[in-house]
Amino acid sequence: MKSVISRIAAGYIWLVYRTSRWQIENADLPNRYVDEGKPFIMAFWHGRLLMMSIANRPPARAHVLISRHGDGELIARTIKHWNLDSIRGSTSRGSVPALKEILRVIRKKEIVVITPDGPRGPRMRAQDGVVRIAALTGVPVFPVSYSTTRGRFLKSWDRFFLAKPFSRGVMLWGDPIEVARQEDPAAYEDARLEIENRLNELTREADLRCGHEPVEPADPADPAASVRAAKKVS
Repeated sequence: MKSVISRIAAGYIWLVYRTSRWQIENADLPNRYVDEGKPFIMAFWHGRLLMMSIANRPPARAHVLISRHGDGELIARTIKHWNLDSIRGSTSRGSVPALKEILRVIRKKEIVVITPDGPRGPRMRAQDGVVRIAALTGVPVFPVSYSTTRGRFLKSWDRFFLAKPFSRGVMLWGDPIEVARQEDPAAYEDARLEIENRLNELTREADLRCGHEPVEPADPADPAASVRAAKKVS
């Protein structure tokens, strides 16, 4: 069943992509990284997962960090149809197998893809895993987001954006964010906030340009701000 659903999902992504007019901005530098075989981390919010497969430009080889929980297997099978590989695990401390795989990918000069607020939220609030990976590997984080004129926001914890066919879409890349290699809590927090703020700015701009009321980041103090809390109250 998951195989069938993943094929349908991959086909839907292709339909939206092929029937929409896309404007991609500020992609020159990440494209240069790809052409020169330089690795980097691509970061976007969990709620913008649907169309991010199109952000990966051949001949780049990208590996998406996907949780072992919930619908991770379905996502992994879906993106495989778009020639994207998966790293199963999380960026939380103690996730040694996932971290080893990430280091292997970077050594191969390939791309690691991370949703800094996934898989459990709070929505549009960056966790420190992406910062620690950037510091450990020494590669920059490129934030990216998108929106389309036709689409709807689901009532999920991440306000998942379901893009629709026959749209006008914008995909906005941010400038690279460097993270110092040394273990410096203050520097890590500054980098985390920079990633979070830049992703929120890009997402807000994309939504406004497509005629949508921008999604607001979750209040971390809200008991329903994460998928774990949402499950408890459902």
